Amino acid sequence: MFGQLLSPLLGHRLGRQFGWLWGAYGASALGTWLAFGAFPLIAIQVLHAGPAEVAALSSVGAAVGAAVAVPLGPWVEFRRKRPVLIATDLVRFAALLTIPAAFALGVLTFLQLLLVSVVVAAADITFRAASGAYLKTLLPAEDLLVANARFESTAWTTTIIGPPLGGMAIGLLGPVATVVADALSYLLSALGIRATGGREPRPDRRQAPRMRAGDLLDGWRYILADATLRPLFFNTALFNGLVMAAEPLLAVLMLGRLGFAPWQYGLAFAAPSIGGLLGARLARPLVTRFGQHQVLVVAGTLRAIWPVGLAFLGPGTGGLLLVMGVELGLIFCCAVFNPVYATYRLERTATDRVARTLSAWAVTTKASTAFLTAVWGVLGVLLGPRTAIGLAGVLLLATPLLLPRRAAGLRLLRLRLWLRPRVRDALGTGFGRGGGGR
Repeated sequence: MFGQLLSPLLGHRLGRQFGWLWGAYGASALGTWLAFGAFPLIAIQVLHAGPAEVAALSSVGAAVGAAVAVPLGPWVEFRRKRPVLIATDLVRFAALLTIPAAFALGVLTFLQLLLVSVVVAAADITFRAASGAYLKTLLPAEDLLVANARFESTAWTTTIIGPPLGGMAIGLLGPVATVVADALSYLLSALGIRATGGREPRPDRRQAPRMRAGDLLDGWRYILADATLRPLFFNTALFNGLVMAAEPLLAVLMLGRLGFAPWQYGLAFAAPSIGGLLGARLARPLVTRFGQHQVLVVAGTLRAIWPVGLAFLGPGTGGLLLVMGVELGLIFCCAVFNPVYATYRLERTATDRVARTLSAWAVTTKASTAFLTAVWGVLGVLLGPRTAIGLAGVLLLATPLLLPRRAAGLRLLRLRLWLRPRVRDALGTGFGRGGGGR
């Protein structure tokens, strides 16, 4: 049965240009996961930073990077996307290389780490906005789900193999070595995107001869005015923020109070990523069988029920298996949901609004994640890690209420189809028999 489900996705050809884009994505994703946790480790081991500085490196860097990226969405909209993708890859390559260079010269500082994290975060958001717009021009609409499913599958593959390899590299060469690998991955990504070739049409710039202050909010205005994008926007921002907010508290609980070894903590999150591979590959067959909206709602609902189970985490093998089971279910449902949601969002966004919309989406997601992580850090102190994790899980149960409802036009069409034979029958009998029906 699985072979029948997987064969439509695996056998679908998307062309040479997409192949280079996919390879570029895989290279940069692998580099990111090889360097997973490198910045905090450098801050702790090399610069002897304290907990407050490490927390600031994660939250402040992402928040400021999101703020820096706000004007870049409208700017990207009216430019060819492939040069923007290459430029943002090269910016990340250059920014990351300053860290090993400063380390070798003995002048590395915490401020430099923070500035690099801001530059990388802003470039990440800009790259996502430009890549979504570029993908929409590169492929026909019917191929978008296959492409997004392949990206999702690649993301989970690199999640499985990246951190263990990065951990080995850190053990042998130190955390700065993985930053070099991450920098080189962006260079490879830039070369891969350049190799896609082809002629990208120049966007129509008559609508925006000069960017005004009000243009910065165009992405948010477009999302909030759309009845299908608006609920999905709030759903993903809240869901991602709550899931990520609980992760540091889970680390404190597992590695501190419950006494799990670091390798057990890593295994608890690496092994379930296999569910991501399966979920990503099942996304398109499930949409073909049940429809896009049905899969979006069901997968979006099911992914919300798992995290609350982490509040019941205990020590020993049973606790480890509980975390792995929760993460497996969560990751599988997310891997089905994510490519369907990404395709749904692209299909419902006008071509001349994609970059601004995706930029606003990414900025909001990063900002809400940073904010909720800070709030849950305070709640973890006041209520304890377990209670705060449980609270996040309970709130996640409400997020399916924000998923898009079926379009009113589709409901009306189905109502008409349902009524048509009944009206015909009624007209045929003169609406007789007991005063007009049941």
